Amino acid sequence: MKLALNLGYWSGEAATNTANIELALEAERLGFDSVWAAEAYGSDAATVLSWIGAKTERIGLGSAIFQIPGRTPALTSMTAATLDALSGGRFRLGIGVSGPQVSEGWHGVRFDAPLARTREYLEVLRMALGREVVKHDGVHYPLPLPDGPGRALRLTIHPVRDEIPILLAAVGPKNLELAGELADGWLAVFLAPDFAPEQISHIQTGRDKVGKTMEGFEVMSTMPIVPGRDLEMCANLVRPYAALYVGGMGSRDKNFYNNLVVRMGYEKEAEEVQDKYLARDYDGAMMAIPFDFLDQTSLLGGPDRMAEKMQAHAAAGVTTLALALPDSVPTEARIKALRMGAEAFDKAGVAS
Repeated sequence: MKLALNLGYWSGEAATNTANIELALEAERLGFDSVWAAEAYGSDAATVLSWIGAKTERIGLGSAIFQIPGRTPALTSMTAATLDALSGGRFRLGIGVSGPQVSEGWHGVRFDAPLARTREYLEVLRMALGREVVKHDGVHYPLPLPDGPGRALRLTIHPVRDEIPILLAAVGPKNLELAGELADGWLAVFLAPDFAPEQISHIQTGRDKVGKTMEGFEVMSTMPIVPGRDLEMCANLVRPYAALYVGGMGSRDKNFYNNLVVRMGYEKEAEEVQDKYLARDYDGAMMAIPFDFLDQTSLLGGPDRMAEKMQAHAAAGVTTLALALPDSVPTEARIKALRMGAEAFDKAGVAS
């Protein structure tokens, strides 16, 4: 297993941005394999990664995620190839379909047929990054358009590597299967070792479709890390993040994260979190998140306890463990947590 840093969303505040650069530099000094950035409807991940890439020398750079509705597959291929070239072959491409609120409310793209759209997106990406002439007879991405003057084109920039790894953010069973079939890896959220085999079985189904095993397939899990002696207090720092996703990252009828928590065995709790969050009782929603759920999906406590959690995740099939640091704590505390994560990783003895 490899160790990574997930910076999440970038803030518009200068102090926070400086802190994130410090964290990325510290991760590189500590020997982390990669650093990842996200986007929703604020900062974009590509600019953040280019900034980090210019400040670092060795550490890998990953998008977790580039939003499918926000970019055509052609533009994503251009961005990926450019980042890879500028960083000397360090880029990993993580993509995801986002959700209906962001897709339709921010990007103006209908959230229809997400699986079919993602499949076509991956097909075009493979062609473009493989420097093939892009011709795609699809419903969502017909290239060139059949009724106009456009012609089939080839990406002109040469990526450093023959293939840039493509990872898919997936939550539901069908999307997990698609990740196994067409992607090089899976970006997981709220991964718990006890439930991971059920999720990975869907990925394996996708691998079976194309005659591939799990060998070389990347399973990256992002876990919040909060050091401390009082585990309940540690968990409280993760509650805002968990409540946002379980309660508010989607509508009542279409929240993939809430559905995941239900499948993990927390049906009543997931309903309560969503009810309170949508009623704007944010504190109530946060406190309704079960401690056991937070403990399974986070690194809480001291280095020995964290090491045991890391061992469990490695045994469950995780190949990259990405640490996420709550931005509600000072920079010094976040750097200390990053160092403790590295210490726990050494204790766990799971380095690949």
